Amino acid sequence: MKAADLPQYYNMCDILERNLATRADKIAVLSTEGEMTFGAVSDQVNQIGNALLRSGVRFGECVAILCPDQPEWVTSFFAITKIGGVALGMNTLLGAAEYDHILADSRARVLIVHDSMLGLIEPVLGNHDTLDHVILIGEATGSPYPDFHSWIAEEATTLKAARTHRDDFCSLHYSSGTTGMPKGVLHAHKDYPLIAQLSGVDVFGMTAEDRTFSVAKLFFVYGIGGNLIFPWYVGASCVLFSGAPRQAAAVLKTIETFKPTIFVGVPTVYGAIHALPRFSERFDIHSLRMCISAGEALPATVWQGWKDATGLEILDTIGCTETYHTFMANRPGAIRPGSSGKPIGGYDVRLVDEDGVDVPTGTVGNLMVRGESTALFYLHQAEKSRHTFRGEWLFTGDQYLRDADGYYWHQGRGDDMLKVGGLWVSPTEIEGVLNSHDAVTECAIIGHHDAAGLLKPKAFVCLGEGHEGTKELLGTLLKLCASHLDAHKRPRWVEFVDALPRTATGKLQRFKLRA
Repeated sequence: MKAADLPQYYNMCDILERNLATRADKIAVLSTEGEMTFGAVSDQVNQIGNALLRSGVRFGECVAILCPDQPEWVTSFFAITKIGGVALGMNTLLGAAEYDHILADSRARVLIVHDSMLGLIEPVLGNHDTLDHVILIGEATGSPYPDFHSWIAEEATTLKAARTHRDDFCSLHYSSGTTGMPKGVLHAHKDYPLIAQLSGVDVFGMTAEDRTFSVAKLFFVYGIGGNLIFPWYVGASCVLFSGAPRQAAAVLKTIETFKPTIFVGVPTVYGAIHALPRFSERFDIHSLRMCISAGEALPATVWQGWKDATGLEILDTIGCTETYHTFMANRPGAIRPGSSGKPIGGYDVRLVDEDGVDVPTGTVGNLMVRGESTALFYLHQAEKSRHTFRGEWLFTGDQYLRDADGYYWHQGRGDDMLKVGGLWVSPTEIEGVLNSHDAVTECAIIGHHDAAGLLKPKAFVCLGEGHEGTKELLGTLLKLCASHLDAHKRPRWVEFVDALPRTATGKLQRFKLRA
C-alpha cells in the first residue's frame, strides 16, 4: 500500500467509520469503565467534534488530551481529527515542567484533562495565552472547568468530517524523552491507514476476529497503533488498561478477564511477568495467539523464558515516533531471538558509517530508514531536524549489525556506544551476558571514568525476588563476564539497584544513570 492509493482528500476518522455499515453494534472498546460499540463511539465522537467547533477550534489547531487510557481518550482523539484539528495525546507520567513545555510548544487551544491528572498540570495552565478552554473528565464538583459529559450532552450525534488532504497534519506526538525534553513530531492523515495496512495486516495478520490489549499507552505511537488504529482498521476490538504497565499481576488479570488474542507489550513488562512465580499457571492467558514487543531490544533470555512458560513466541520489532510505527520486525515462524527481524514492506533500511557510506554485512553501522509514514521535521527544532531528517532518509540514532541472513541486531544507541582502550564496545553485548544469569531481571551498561580518567564499562543490575546483592553474587557476575567477554568489555563496577530509570513507554534513560 502507498499513500497514492488513498483519496487525495482523506480524513483518518475513516478508520472508525468504515465499521459503521456492517458492524455498528459490535463492541469496539472494552475497559473497566464499560464497553462501547462502534456506533456508540461514532455518536460520542460527533458530539465531541461539535462541542470543539462550538468552542472555537479551527482547522489545523491543536487540542490536547491528558488522560489515562479510557474511552473518553479514544473518542476525543477521533473527534479532533474529524474536525480537521491536530490531536495531541500527552504523556501521563511527566511533571509540570514538561507539561509547561509541551503546552507552549504545541499552542494547544483546548485541553481535555482527567481529574486524576489535573493537579499535575494545573499549576502551569495560566502560563499559556493560547489555551482557551480546559474540559474536565471525572469529578467536577467545585471545579471551575466544565464537566466533559455535560459539555457534550446537548450536542448532535451527527457531524460531517472536515475535507482534509491526506497530507494535512492530524496528530502531534512528543518523543519519549530518552535524551532530554520531548520533541514534537507531526503526522498526517495518510500515515494512519498506511501503518495499519503495512504493520497491522501485512505483518501481524490482524483480522476482525481479534481483540488487542496493550500495556503501551495510547499517547505512545506504539500503543495507539497496536491497540486502536490496527484493530479498528480491520474491525477488531481493543481492551484499554489504565493501570501502570509494571503492575505485572494486574496486566495478567486484565488478560484473564477480557481475553484478548493479541498482546502488545514491551521488554520490561515481559521480564516483570516472567519474574512472577508460576505466572502461566496462576493466570489464564490462553486466549492469546500473538505477543508483540517494541520500545527497546528484547533480550533473547526473556524471549526464551516467555516461550518456555507460555508456548508463545514474542515478535520483537522496532519502530519510532518519527515513522509512527513498526518498520522492522520478526515474523511468525521466522524469528531470531534477540534480533529486530527484517524490514517490513513499505520501508527500506540502511546501515551507514559516520560519513554516510553503507557498511558491509557483519559491521556495526548507524540505522537509517525510509518510508512514506515518516515525519518531516521536529516542531520548532530546526537544528535537530537537520540532523535527523536527511532527505528521504531518517537517521534513527540506533546502531545495528546485519547478519548474513538479513536479520538486524541492535547494538545500542549511537550515543551509548563506548570507546574503551581505543575499541568500540556495545552496551547491549555486555547486558546480554549479565541478563543470562538467573538472578538478574534487567541491567544497563554506561561508560564511567576511572581514577586515571579513562572510560570503562559500569553495570547497573536489578535482581529478582529472593536474590541479594552480596559479594558472592558480585563475584559470580564478574566471573560470568570474564568467561564470555574480551577484557576491555568487562564491567569494572557493578552497582545493584531496585529499578532502572525508564520513560513512560519503557525505554531506558541512560543519561539519568550517567548523571
